[in-house]
Amino acid sequence: MKKTKKAIKLLEKIAKIERMERGKICQMKNRQHFNHQTWKNGANVVRYVPKDELEALQADIDSYNQFMDLVQQYADEIIRITRLERKKLTEKPKK
Repeated sequence: MKKTKKAIKLLEKIAKIERMERGKICQMKNRQHFNHQTWKNGANVVRYVPKDELEALQADIDSYNQFMDLVQQYADEIIRITRLERKKLTEKPKK
């Protein structure tokens, strides 16, 4: 399978992402800390995050979301290429 320019660019963007974190951040009422919530082994895992770590954590979460979006786009492109190739193999020659 020959990769398209789009697939190659998506892989390059994926490779540039160096930091990631799953989950979301929720502000705790009347407290200095924030909750960082993630799912692990089917359970919600919560850890407290001090305010000074909040910006870096949010950037890492944003990177993870970008990664997932890029992976979905890459999968869509590879599926499109696969279908085209399969269609070419199954087409009957024109007379």
